[in-house]
Amino acid sequence: MKRIGFILLLFTSSVGFAQKYAVKTNLAYWATTTLNIGGEIALAPRMTLDMTANYNPFHFRGNKKIMHWAVQPEWRYWTCRRFMGHFIGVHAHGGKYNGGLKKYRYDGWGVGGGFSYGYQWIIGKHWNLETELGIGYAYLKYDKYLRNRCGRFIDTGHRNYWGPTKLSISFMYLFKSRQK
Repeated sequence: MKRIGFILLLFTSSVGFAQKYAVKTNLAYWATTTLNIGGEIALAPRMTLDMTANYNPFHFRGNKKIMHWAVQPEWRYWTCRRFMGHFIGVHAHGGKYNGGLKKYRYDGWGVGGGFSYGYQWIIGKHWNLETELGIGYAYLKYDKYLRNRCGRFIDTGHRNYWGPTKLSISFMYLFKSRQK
């Protein structure tokens, strides 16, 4: 146990010293009433690790809802310097959902991953604006119900989804000052 702790201390010391950290929120999620927060940590001069989490507990009139929780970690490679300009990423995602806006409601879970491209603009000493689009795969397992309140169970199913898996328009706060 002491050996593992020592190795972790060495690893975090080597990548944690003089590195940058950021917190962010995605405006695209807020547009869907989804609460969200993200964090990003610099791993190397051109690499970062991003982690976002989102949660939507809200019901709408007529038993319409897009309730869910999800997490999405992502490794990013920057073409010049981290936290500025172009980046490409590899992300994974997973979560649970319970929602429907039309005739049916779907209650289930999903996992998957994909690739992304994004860009960050510096808008202040500690502030950035980020846009990102990701495409990939998601395996969705669900129980299908009529959407009305206490709707009748219809079926159990799954879906193999290929398409957009990430959309981000985020404001970020960076805790360390800009690189020289």
